[in-house]
Amino acid sequence: MGCWWGRGAVLACLLLLLRPLPSPCCPAACRCSVGNVDCSEHGLREVPPSLATNTSTLWLGYNFITVLGPRSFPPLPGLRVLSLPHNHLGLIHSQALVGLGALQELDLSDNYLTTLSPEAFLPLTNLTKLNLGGNRLRQLEPGVLQALPQLQALFLQDNPWGCSCSILPLWRWLSHNRDKVREKSLLLCRVPEQLNKYPIMAFGNESFRQCQETSLSAQHYITFMIIGPFSFMASIFFCTFTGSVVVVYHNLRKEPHVSRRSCI
Repeated sequence: MGCWWGRGAVLACLLLLLRPLPSPCCPAACRCSVGNVDCSEHGLREVPPSLATNTSTLWLGYNFITVLGPRSFPPLPGLRVLSLPHNHLGLIHSQALVGLGALQELDLSDNYLTTLSPEAFLPLTNLTKLNLGGNRLRQLEPGVLQALPQLQALFLQDNPWGCSCSILPLWRWLSHNRDKVREKSLLLCRVPEQLNKYPIMAFGNESFRQCQETSLSAQHYITFMIIGPFSFMASIFFCTFTGSVVVVYHNLRKEPHVSRRSCI
């Protein structure tokens, strides 16, 4: 009887060891399958904190997320696709995407983004697809795109682009990467009014000639601020010195005439 009980206990232990580990919890507002987490259309105001570390695809579209802060995402080393369209997203913290280095596709379309920090995109060295369409971007710092060495598909349509000299860096990048830009026909100027709905990709080098001739860097302005007062003081000194020399010269010429008259 004791021997049978011992064998039974060993068998029970083996069954427990061989039983597959329980799968991580799926957030209450989401639908989960192997590696895929769909949290779309659930009125979420933040990223669910209890996401499994093996998540490879995360859908968060059609919610009310307004900010991606530095702790918005738990560690997700295997995340390949992150989809956040149709939220109220207006701010992405510079550290918001840290830990998502495996990300390949990022959809931020149809949000309220007005500016983007280049630092926020530095961790995304494997990103191949970025959708920024339908936001409120007037310009895009060149560092944002330069931080994405693997980028192959970029969507920028339906933004209120300001077509002044400030858009020159973006235009240069677009001109050298035309094959990566999608929906080119929808990439239009909004301001100034005379360029409303003018295609950005239709600009040429001559369109920015004035910008290239008159644009000054911060170093130029600093140099001018230093040289300007120095030049002003130098000019005053030179004028004073020149005037003094002239006066002395005239006095020296008059002295002999005065001495002659006194002798007579």
